[in-house]
Amino acid sequence: MKKKIIVIMSQTLVSRLPARSLLVLGAALAVVIGFSATASATHSWNNYHWARQSNPFNLKLSSNLSTDWRPYLQTTSTDWSASSVLDTSVIQGVKNPKTCRATLGQVEVCNARYGQTGWLGLAQIWLSGSHITQGTAKMNDTYFLTAKYNTPEEKNHVMCQEVGHTFGLGHQDETGAALGTCMDYSMSAGSQHPDAHDYAMLEQIYTHLDPTTTVSAATNATQATRDQSDNNNNLNWGRRVFQSQNGRLEVYEKQFRDGSKLVSFVILADHS
Repeated sequence: MKKKIIVIMSQTLVSRLPARSLLVLGAALAVVIGFSATASATHSWNNYHWARQSNPFNLKLSSNLSTDWRPYLQTTSTDWSASSVLDTSVIQGVKNPKTCRATLGQVEVCNARYGQTGWLGLAQIWLSGSHITQGTAKMNDTYFLTAKYNTPEEKNHVMCQEVGHTFGLGHQDETGAALGTCMDYSMSAGSQHPDAHDYAMLEQIYTHLDPTTTVSAATNATQATRDQSDNNNNLNWGRRVFQSQNGRLEVYEKQFRDGSKLVSFVILADHS
């Protein structure tokens, strides 16, 4: 965990410094302030996280992708594995990508023509308490095969963001501003990869260890994980708990009788 640095100097001392020293001090403070802001990122989603007993932990990303999508998942895996608390590994999936059923202890990543669902990308996590037990990330080729979205920049952006949600991350921004991270909502070429705020947020989420782990197939099933609903359909996502200012990002929660949950993070396609 990066530690914040606090610099305190008396007004009298500062007033006696020569101009050159003040310039150096100002530059140093700018670095410190920027570093502290990075270390206090705040885009965790309710502190949901995978239970694990050591860091860095390894999370399997199961690839149920067509040939053209596989390099984007590999880039995403490499990017997120730069975190000090998380490693990811891409494994060969065995799921039907049209249904993309989740598997306990890992993340299933799929692409298919899911139809005019309204969503471009969909990430879903299943929860037992605050612990993630399984996840999926889906890319809708019904929209990605159109000229607007069929670009390396958009594919990197959406793949990186949807997989990022399966770690417990929310969005850094929902207005469309280009912050230079895949966790914003921008079609900027600079928004294809995680940034320092994303890595700092992962450190905050995963700073503690758990007595048990959900990063394995031995995780106990819950009502949420046993649910066989069509999770591509928004009628099965439960209630909407968040909508961005521009209406393009949404989050839904579906709660089951035993307290377990399904959380769905949605990027809606732009039909304008």
